[in-house]
Amino acid sequence: MSSRIKVIIPIPMGAEGVAARAAQLPAALVLPGFEPEFVSVAKGAALGDSAYDMLLMDFAVAEAGLRAQHEGYAAVCIDTVSDSGLAALRSRLDIPVIAPGQAAFHTACMLGKKFSILTMWDEWFPLYEKTLTEYQLWPRVASLRSIKTRPDLEELLAGKEEVVFKKLEAESLRAIEEDGADVVVLGSTTMHQSHAYLAKRLPVPVINPGQVAYKLCEMFLTLGLRHSKKAYPAPQAPNDAVYHGFAN
Repeated sequence: MSSRIKVIIPIPMGAEGVAARAAQLPAALVLPGFEPEFVSVAKGAALGDSAYDMLLMDFAVAEAGLRAQHEGYAAVCIDTVSDSGLAALRSRLDIPVIAPGQAAFHTACMLGKKFSILTMWDEWFPLYEKTLTEYQLWPRVASLRSIKTRPDLEELLAGKEEVVFKKLEAESLRAIEEDGADVVVLGSTTMHQSHAYLAKRLPVPVINPGQVAYKLCEMFLTLGLRHSKKAYPAPQAPNDAVYHGFAN
């Protein structure tokens, strides 16, 4: 019997958009006995470009994840580097809950001394500033850099490779040569299509956050690990109906 992992997409989207996000996990990357299932939230944010949208992402991801344990999933993987809803779901669930930001940033710390986050536009900087502060990782950060290009969260980078990939390469080289980065982290799981291109051309490791988060789910399940309930205590009076009412 496969261990099903619920991968929560933080933005509402149709089947084509879900398929584009799921493409970040090719079949060869999934170990036998595991089954990732990409699921979009019912309602919520549009671009994650503001405090308002960040609140909607937290709420929508939490709502989508609350049922995961009851639905028979073995783990939850949050498909956004903002790590939206991570702490809330760890509080509510007993199964492992993993998010790409935390996974990628800490992996970067194991691969080098300083990492830079490479992202699409400056509007996403507050997402990283929030989590880097929470994880106390600023001493390991070389820079946050963007190519100042509005993202498309459903079509992703398809059809834009010629322009976008070269911009990402140029900005990554600036992070390495000017900021002292020895690892580059892609700032969004929506950027996964650029990973192979950048990994071949940059002189430092390039981290694809969605893949790292998913593989950590497999590792945690294989080793029987999960988050500490002392660190993420369960609510004494849970009110899941409030969340589910939001989605209906």
